[in-house]
Amino acid sequence: MIHTLRQFARLLKISTILARYRLDEFLEATHLYRPMRLARVLAPWATDKEMAGRPRGERLRLALTEMGPVFVKFGQIVSTRRDLVPADIADELALLQDQVPPFPGAEARAIVERELEQPVAELFSHFDMQPLASASIAQVHAATLPDGREVVVKVVRPGVRQQLRRDIDLLLTIAGFAEKHWESGPRVKPTGFVREFETFVFDELDMYREASNASMLRNNFLGSKELYIPEIYWPYCREPVLVMERVYGVPVSDIAQLKKRGVNLERLAKRGIRVFYTQVFRDNLFHADMHPGNILVDVSNPEDASFIALDFGIVASLTPRDLYYISENFIALFNRNYRRVAQLHVDAGWVPPGTRVEELEAAVRAVGEPNFARPLSEVSFGLLMLKLFQVAYRFKLNIQPQLIMLQKTLLNIEGLGRELYPALDVLAVAKPELETILREKHGLDQAAKDLRERLPGWLSKAPDMPGLLHDYLKQATTGQLTSRMDSAELGQLRANLKQSQRRTQGTIVAAVVLLGGTILTGLETGPWRFLGLSTIGLVFLLTGAWLLFRLRK
Repeated sequence: MIHTLRQFARLLKISTILARYRLDEFLEATHLYRPMRLARVLAPWATDKEMAGRPRGERLRLALTEMGPVFVKFGQIVSTRRDLVPADIADELALLQDQVPPFPGAEARAIVERELEQPVAELFSHFDMQPLASASIAQVHAATLPDGREVVVKVVRPGVRQQLRRDIDLLLTIAGFAEKHWESGPRVKPTGFVREFETFVFDELDMYREASNASMLRNNFLGSKELYIPEIYWPYCREPVLVMERVYGVPVSDIAQLKKRGVNLERLAKRGIRVFYTQVFRDNLFHADMHPGNILVDVSNPEDASFIALDFGIVASLTPRDLYYISENFIALFNRNYRRVAQLHVDAGWVPPGTRVEELEAAVRAVGEPNFARPLSEVSFGLLMLKLFQVAYRFKLNIQPQLIMLQKTLLNIEGLGRELYPALDVLAVAKPELETILREKHGLDQAAKDLRERLPGWLSKAPDMPGLLHDYLKQATTGQLTSRMDSAELGQLRANLKQSQRRTQGTIVAAVVLLGGTILTGLETGPWRFLGLSTIGLVFLLTGAWLLFRLRK
């Protein structure tokens, strides 16, 4: 009862804010927000008549800012859903700044001491009580380790979990009303969207998770001249505390300063595109919050300047299946093969299996051709992906949130690249980069590596196969499997099982031959090269490939 009363009081307060910014046009028509009327009755003075003349996106942005951090962050996420949200609203929501007044430095110090069980004076030779930055989830303090290394200490806000829980529960209530009464509710599934937001927000509270994200990205780019990820100092990390190397650079949005430093902006812009494709298609782990505030530029070598990434709370990856289909979609789009794009959407299960490929191909072509008719320096594959998603919604698109994050990140990276170098030809950079990555990923070396990893598992299961087949056949012949199977079907089942057993055994033999060939071929660079083992290995490889080909028939 108390919880319900608190929700109602919060809902009434939000209704008052929405009324003040004249946002009733969004909600009254859908019968979602009946408290809006009550707010106008109880507080008619709250309505700001001057707001009526401002654009709706601006009014919504201002209202969300006043509602508090959870709604600011929710607005930021909604701004990425340009497949669902009108462009004018998405553009305004993208301007939302996750900046809130800092909490006292003494509280941050107390949290650090409680979690690390030592006085700050012993942990650090210096700890700045004035924060460098403050956001809705955490704030950052500069510090110095006893050995002189400069670090930043990120501390989660006290009490933020309870505040998040309160407002997300309210968002779930509102989303439930929307799903029930809004005409597009069943298709858009606002409750599911809020659940995704809930997971994302509570993940941001875990500094161990963010530290792990940073550590993995750092390992992927160790020694890289294109992207630098700061080092994580694990002994100082806890769930509400993260300690990371402090880095210095020029904000990527400060174009004037980059020009003043003599940075080669064309090379830097191309480097940004390559970094994105490397993270997604080589590593399948990408920084999904690459807005200008999270990127610095190392200008120590202006002609070969590189990027520095910050804030690793939002890092995403795709399922192997989605990664395959996305990469194939990109290649097909690069080559303007719209039939292939349509077929991939069907094969991936992104649209219902009964979708007519010809109809989807025509819709994709109508989106793609106008883009490629423009100068290549104006083609945006992020926008093209967005328009494809919008088209596919007509065909009952079923897309995963990670793909939306990918599209949003691609938009950010392309926008960043063109800010640095307006004449950037994204296609000329992206196409060869992606083709090179896919060649390496699906080449012989990678196939041999995958085979070596999987072969022990296959071999461990091989001895069990005859027994499993015997048990299955015994159940089938005694009627334990099904009472509706006639003798003809049973005979066919036996034949199929025997054929399957032969193929399984044959596949294992072929795999062993292929693996042996791969190993022997690799010995040509070792001390055994005088024996001509690389030639023998090639014979093994060809024999294994022939066996696999025969088994597939």
